[in-house]
Amino acid sequence: MNKHFRDARYYLRRAGEHAKAGLVEELEPVEARVREFVGREKEEEAPGTRMDRLQYELKGIERRAEGESKRAVKKARTRIKRYRGGETAAAE
Repeated sequence: MNKHFRDARYYLRRAGEHAKAGLVEELEPVEARVREFVGREKEEEAPGTRMDRLQYELKGIERRAEGESKRAVKKARTRIKRYRGGETAAAE
């Protein structure tokens, strides 16, 4: 690819990033009003430093894993109960 196309692609990407940042900034008050009206809080944003971001992501992974493990245990208990002749699947 020649130099002119590379430069054009670079500047188009930068223009897109700036346009996105401008839209986000312009729409923040609208988003706040909508969230207030609907009653939904804005999600936590990841902290700035790399170590903080990693810790934040690990907390999210930990929460997901905990939820998945609880569902798996509940499902296993249900299957064991059914196998042992406990309640039928329809009653559960």
